[in-house]
Amino acid sequence: MKRRSYGRGVALLAAAMFLGLPSASCADLSLQDAINLALAQNTSLRITQKGEDTARAQLQQEKIDNGLKITGTESLDTTLKRSSSTDSKNEIGVTASYPLYTSGKAEANIDSGVLGLKAAELSTERSRENLKLDVIKAYYDALEARRTVDVRQETVDKYQDHYTNVSQLYAAGSKARIDVIRSSVELSNAAQDLIKAQNSYEVDLATLRNYLNIDRSEPLNLTSDFSYDQFNIDMDSCIDYAYRNRKDLMIDLYKYQQAENEVKAAKADFGPSVTLSAGPSWSHSFKPATSSDSDITAGATLSWNFWDNGLTRAKVQEAETSRDVAKLTLTKDQEDIDLSLRQAYYNMREAEKRLNSTGDAVKQAEEDYFIAREKYRAGEGLMLDIIDAQEALSTARLNYISAEYDYARYKATVENAMGIELTDQEKEAAAKMTATAADKAERAVLQEPIVPENAKPDKETKGLAKKAADAVVSEAKAAASDASAQVIQDLAEGEVTK
Repeated sequence: MKRRSYGRGVALLAAAMFLGLPSASCADLSLQDAINLALAQNTSLRITQKGEDTARAQLQQEKIDNGLKITGTESLDTTLKRSSSTDSKNEIGVTASYPLYTSGKAEANIDSGVLGLKAAELSTERSRENLKLDVIKAYYDALEARRTVDVRQETVDKYQDHYTNVSQLYAAGSKARIDVIRSSVELSNAAQDLIKAQNSYEVDLATLRNYLNIDRSEPLNLTSDFSYDQFNIDMDSCIDYAYRNRKDLMIDLYKYQQAENEVKAAKADFGPSVTLSAGPSWSHSFKPATSSDSDITAGATLSWNFWDNGLTRAKVQEAETSRDVAKLTLTKDQEDIDLSLRQAYYNMREAEKRLNSTGDAVKQAEEDYFIAREKYRAGEGLMLDIIDAQEALSTARLNYISAEYDYARYKATVENAMGIELTDQEKEAAAKMTATAADKAERAVLQEPIVPENAKPDKETKGLAKKAADAVVSEAKAAASDASAQVIQDLAEGEVTK
């Protein structure tokens, strides 16, 4: 039949178009894989890690500034005398200088640079711990959203079945029109909830992809799920552990010590400084007579600022204020850690209690819904009973899901607030954040092609890649041409209707 030939032509055309579409497959992603990926290629973490390079450069500057320096000078002077004669000479000198004594200022600055580098390294480690927590939360958010979609979908399916049943009963004359309308409204409301749940799931997946710094449109199949892991550490022990292991508290301590060094450096300006210097010099006069001379000088310079109108005192006061602020910051962060840890701990225990209580509620709600549905089908129940039972069942299931993932998230938050460090596997993944990875990320942003390692140029493979691509294009064009020709023929013969 001609209609069949038209269908065959459309199928060929669709196949030809499909050849140009990229194929997508869901990548399996466990929670541990997600954490490792984020630690290896998260952009924000890479920015934080650059702080180590900055601190390292600042330390190097302090060491160089207080080390040996060599400077060269050259001058050309011409003097015009009243007798209209001129004296011209050229001088060249090289001087090496070394700050022998600075009243402790050099040592304080170098020590401050060392502390700054340690603080930067700890800041990177703490950022890794925070990133791990963010990934865990995002992963569980996506899992919770996916299960919420399942609950909403099941609710829609049940309302759809109920609407079909009510419509049939109404057609048979055993139910009123109001029941059909009410079931239709509930079905529409359930569909709205499903749409919102599906959108939340996509948003949570987008957030997770952003932390992992992967293709933002890559489909993901989350393979890990909630498993109850009892937390047996009491709150006081958690707080004590946090005070001893939180890296941001160590950072505050280093910053306080840096502030003390700044006070020492400021007070050093009250004392003397001694600088050693030595070097050769050469002079050459060429007007009015030519002569040359050279010498070597060496000496020590003592400088002491006896009066600067209170400038040094003001600098000391400023440094002392900064030191006091650093000490208060350490105390304030200790208080914040205590509060945040208590909040997370209480929330974890509350979610644990909900987890134990909502399981039975789901079973009871399922039984209640079954009874209400069967009574309505038998003509003994009310529409309101069906709606209330379905709403109670959905709420019970969502409460159970929420309790599961709330417990998992708060447990991870407690461990993060305690300052529990990364596992060996996670440290190994974090170590992979190298300059090579940074270069690849930068080229990706600039849309430059990244050639896989050990890949051979097309000319070395004798053009096989280009031939394969040309073959695919030729097949697609041939299929499209056959399909188009068949459609045109059917149109000419009048066999294709609007």
